Amino acid sequence: MNKFQSKNFFKAVYELILVFLQFFIILLHFFQWEFIPQKQIIQVSHFTYLVGFLIIILAFIILSFAIKDLGRNLSPFPRPINNGNLVTKGIYRFTRHPMYYSLIFISFGVFITKLSIYYLFLSISLALIIKFKIALEEQYLNNKFKNYLLYKKEVKY
Repeated sequence: MNKFQSKNFFKAVYELILVFLQFFIILLHFFQWEFIPQKQIIQVSHFTYLVGFLIIILAFIILSFAIKDLGRNLSPFPRPINNGNLVTKGIYRFTRHPMYYSLIFISFGVFITKLSIYYLFLSISLALIIKFKIALEEQYLNNKFKNYLLYKKEVKY
């Protein structure tokens, strides 16, 4: 394996690890492990529960628009699909990564409804994984689409 092939191999492995970790952390939101303490930071009130629930609902709405707007370009991987195009319409006029941000907001919404250290850890972990995934995806988008830098200047986040 030459240097170019090994670089591409490790980049592909890195992509797979990021996608796996993202889905694993999302999956952990649905389980409460008995051996992991669910210690609350502060007591959940009706207000905090409502705020968390509203954040989750809003994030799901944004996620739905992002999925619709991406259409056939949808992929869990940071590398754009081979015959895909750059989506800059719909929700993508306002933010470059609405799906990723929605996942983070859903996770933080769950944390706010539970107010436990476990869910705070999951939210922070997911945000970090997505940060790395966005950085990698932006490299790919910049290399694949000539107008990506212009889009990036117009749409800051």
